[in-house]
Amino acid sequence: MVRNQQKIGSKPVGKPCPLSVVVVTFNSASALPALLDSLPAGLKGIDDVRVIVVDNESVDDTAGLAESHPVRPAVIRMGRNAGYAAAINAAGSTTDSDSDMLILNPDLRLYPGAVRPLVERAATASVGIAVPRNFREDGTTDPTLRREPSLCTAWADAVLGGTLAAGLGWGEIVGQSNYDRSGLIEWATGSALLVSAKARRVVGDWDESFFLYSEEVDYQRRVREAGFDIVYEPRSQVTHTGGGSGTDPRLFALLTANRIRYYRRHHGVLPTSLFRLGIAFGQALRCWRGSAHRAALQSAVMPLRPASYFLTKRQS
Repeated sequence: MVRNQQKIGSKPVGKPCPLSVVVVTFNSASALPALLDSLPAGLKGIDDVRVIVVDNESVDDTAGLAESHPVRPAVIRMGRNAGYAAAINAAGSTTDSDSDMLILNPDLRLYPGAVRPLVERAATASVGIAVPRNFREDGTTDPTLRREPSLCTAWADAVLGGTLAAGLGWGEIVGQSNYDRSGLIEWATGSALLVSAKARRVVGDWDESFFLYSEEVDYQRRVREAGFDIVYEPRSQVTHTGGGSGTDPRLFALLTANRIRYYRRHHGVLPTSLFRLGIAFGQALRCWRGSAHRAALQSAVMPLRPASYFLTKRQS
């Protein structure tokens, strides 16, 4: 749940750090130009900025489009589909340790002045990550705030469905009524995260073993365990056109496997078995909705497989 922020008046670390804007792309040619177009207005008031596009071997000339864009980002070509965390780490290895890092999905557009409130929050000594308010294209709030995965959230989402469980405050998704005020959160989806330089120095690299999905849950847990706050700042606003994990069977299966993999890392055999059963039960109830739910059910009941299995397996 979002809690009222009590540390907003804490003594700042000092002058804001330089900012590195990192965009990880994979076949993002249709989305990336709109994000890059929005950066000058979105970064208004931020003077020391470097934009980095890290491309995971797109086949649609994403990297070429980035290189020719007027924003002139630095482009890192990974030479393979290395995954989300690996791409962030590659960008991080080229940036100074005193630089804040704003990580953006390529399917975002920044509102004018969106970044400055995040940078201001990150300058506070207690803040490790600051996240904006996400809107869908129709103007409604995209509920990107989350609770730490637990047996309660897994079973509430399974039995009640994500929307009802969120409204009751039992599910992993934080409900819509909590998005008008700033506050401390447990984690947020990785579409837009500003990681402070001080948190980067303490927490280190992202865990590349997840490849895609749950790496942001893992990283934000490590930020909290290092003693930093994660702050939601609704003065910062972005539009998110959305991703494909909910409809692509392979991606939804990988998301499911990584949810279980993450939970297992922090809990014993019995809790993990119950968590996994909750996920499987929820997907079994929803198999009639299509192949994505059937793929997720199979992922939940089968032995956990590496990301390469989901990325190469042909779904029926």
